[in-house]
Order: sequence, then C-alpha cells, then structure tokens
Amino acid sequence: MSNTIAQTAVVDPRAKLGRNIRIGHFCVIGPHVTIGDDCIIDSHCVFSGHTTVGEENHFFSGCVIGTDPQDTSYRDTPTSVEIGDCNTFREHCTVNRATDKEDGITRIGNNNYLMTAVHVAHDCKLGDRIVIANNGMLGGHVHVFNDVTIAGGVGVNHFASIGQMSFVSAMSRILHDVPPFMIVDGQPAKPRAVNSVGLKRHDYPTEDVEILSRIYRLMYRSRVGVEATRKEILDLGPIRPVVKQFFDFIDYAATGKHGRGRQQRKKAA
Repeated sequence: MSNTIAQTAVVDPRAKLGRNIRIGHFCVIGPHVTIGDDCIIDSHCVFSGHTTVGEENHFFSGCVIGTDPQDTSYRDTPTSVEIGDCNTFREHCTVNRATDKEDGITRIGNNNYLMTAVHVAHDCKLGDRIVIANNGMLGGHVHVFNDVTIAGGVGVNHFASIGQMSFVSAMSRILHDVPPFMIVDGQPAKPRAVNSVGLKRHDYPTEDVEILSRIYRLMYRSRVGVEATRKEILDLGPIRPVVKQFFDFIDYAATGKHGRGRQQRKKAA
C-alpha cells in the first residue's frame, strides 16, 4: 500500500520510508531518518538525526525523536536513535540521540508504551514490553530491562539500571539501581515488596514468587545483609533462575558508584 503524507508535512527526499505509512500535518522528517512499514505519525512530530524506526509504531502528536543529546560536551557527532517494532509514543514524547561516550546509540526495543511527555535521554537502552506513565524522566545512560512498569512522574538518575519485572511507584526518585522483580517507592526509592502481581501475570511459577518473597523479607525487612541472605537461600536447595538473576544484579550494582553498577567508581590517584 502507498504512504499517506499530509500536504503540510515536510519529508526530506533522502529519508527512507517503508510502506503504508501515515504522516500527519506539520511533521518534519529529516534526511537521515528511516521509518519502517505500517507506522503512524500524527501531526506536529519531528524526526531528525540518524534515526531508525521499525514497523507498526505509533507516534502521537508532538513527539520529537532523534534530536541532539542534552549534554554540553556534545559536538555534533553522527550518533543515532534505534527504535524497534510495535511501540506506542503518546503525545510530546522526546527521545534524544546518543553521545559518543558509549556505543553512540539510544535504543528502544519492541512493544513498549510510553505515555504523554516521557523523556528518554541520550544513550538510554530500553528493552521490551516496558510501560512508562506520564511525565517519566530517564536521565542519560539509563538502562531499563524487559517488562518494567514505571508509574507517573518518576525521575531516574543518569546511569541507573531498572531490573526486569520491577515496578516503580509514582513520583519516586530513582538514585540507585532497582533490583529485578521488586516494587520500589519513595524519595529516594527503596524496595517495598515483591512484584507478585506482575510475576503471576507473566506466568512465573508460585515457587518463584515464594523464594523472591523470602529474599525480600531477609534483605529488606530483617536486613541481614546480602551475604547472609544469599547463604540462607542457597542452603534451601536448587538455585532457581530468578534467584541467580537477582543476586547477579545486586552484585553488579554494588560495584558501581552510588549503587549504580554502570557508573564506575573513579580510580584512586
């Protein structure tokens, strides 16, 4: 099927467009942009820089994708944004292209839902099936793993990682890495419970929920510490994959600055 492009839209002839794309009024599509099949781009959206968009994405009005990173050291290097398939970006979402401090790519996976006014900063990496509610703010170099839910008005510090299947409560301030499978809340956010509802919805077995609940009680209620918790859990019997994933994440977070595993500590002079 042919593309439908509004008369007031400005599409650079060098842009690469797939099939059956709808582009609304007053959109601007830059020369280094690639947009896959069956995408819908509503009015007043801007796509710039080296931006690649997969198939069946829907960008609501006012989205701005691929503009310069908000980093004062950026010097117009040809970094990029890569977006997968079947994502929804509600009104006024912004996704900045990367700096040249990592791999030069801001990446968003598949089947994500970003609500109104979500900001994805430079060098972020988002997995699949993530929901970020209104006014979510991801600082630079943030990693968000699969199946995460971030409620409204959450601010995430640069270099923080948010583990798989975690739930971040509304208005939380994320200064440290968020462990997988946990619900976090507060300013700064701390684990408050196991995300048992999310685990059950994604068909994790009851045994996983029970062992993670035991870990939570030991570490965050009794506060016996990581090593004591690890020993007690491992002494119980076979190591379930969620247990290894949890402790691997905790160990990695501890290697970084301020509880952010990706932000390495400065070497002593």
